[in-house]
Amino acid sequence: MAFWDYANPTRFLRLVQVLLPWLIGLCLLFFAVGLYMSLFIAPEDYQQGATVRIMYLHVPAAWLCMMCYSVMTLSSIGTLVWKHPLADVSAKSAAPIGAAFTFMALVTGSLWGKPMWGTYWVWDARLTSVLVLLIMYLGLMTLWRTMEDQIKAGKAAAVLTLVGALNLPIIKFSVDWWNTLHQPASVIRMDGPTIHPDLLWPLVIMAIAFTLFFFVIHLMAMRNEILRRRVRNLRMRAAAASHPGTAAATAQPAE
Repeated sequence: MAFWDYANPTRFLRLVQVLLPWLIGLCLLFFAVGLYMSLFIAPEDYQQGATVRIMYLHVPAAWLCMMCYSVMTLSSIGTLVWKHPLADVSAKSAAPIGAAFTFMALVTGSLWGKPMWGTYWVWDARLTSVLVLLIMYLGLMTLWRTMEDQIKAGKAAAVLTLVGALNLPIIKFSVDWWNTLHQPASVIRMDGPTIHPDLLWPLVIMAIAFTLFFFVIHLMAMRNEILRRRVRNLRMRAAAASHPGTAAATAQPAE
C-alpha cells in the first residue's frame, strides 16, 4: 500500500488504532529501562557529580524539539507541494508537542547550567536560537487558532514553518560557528561518540523512549484533530440544513 493511500482519514485512523498499542508498549518499556539505567546503573560524572543525570532528560528533549520541527517542515512541504490532505493536520498536531519539548529543553538546560556555569541563563548562541524556536512554535500555534479557515491557516502556517526551518542548522552548528558555552557534538560524530559507554547507553535508550513518546502523542493528536474537524463539519452541515436560506446567501459570492 502506497504512502498516499493513507491520505484517506478513515484509513489513517484505522492504521493509528493498530499502531498505538504497540507504540505505547514499546515506549513504556524503553522508559522503564532507560530510567533504571539512568538512575541506578550510569555512574556519576567525576566533575559534575549527580547533576549529570539531568542529561538524560535534557539531551533527548533538545533532540526532539528539533526533530519535531523537522516533521513540521516535511508536513509543510506536503501541504504546499503535494497538497496532502493530512499534511497540515500533522503539522498542526506537532506544534504543541514541539513547544513542550523545547520548553523542557530550556528548563532542564537552565537547571543543569546553574551548577556548571554559575547562572541559569546566558545569551549563548545555542540557547538563544532554541528560545527563537520556542517563539516560532508559539507563533504557529497562535496562527492556527486565530484563522477560522483551516485551509488558509494551513497554507500560511506552512510558509511560516519553512521560513523558520532556517533556524534548525543554526541550532545544530552554533557550537561550531561561534564561541559558546555548549560543548561540540559528542554522540553523533564521524569518528564515533566521545561519551563513555556507561553514560552513552542510558542516553541512547532514553532518546529512543522520548522518540517513541513523540510518535505516540503525535498520532493521538492527529487522530483528535481529524475527529475535531469532522465534528465541526457536521455542525456546519446541521446549521446549513436548519437555515438553508442563510446558508445559500452566505455561499453566494460578493457582488
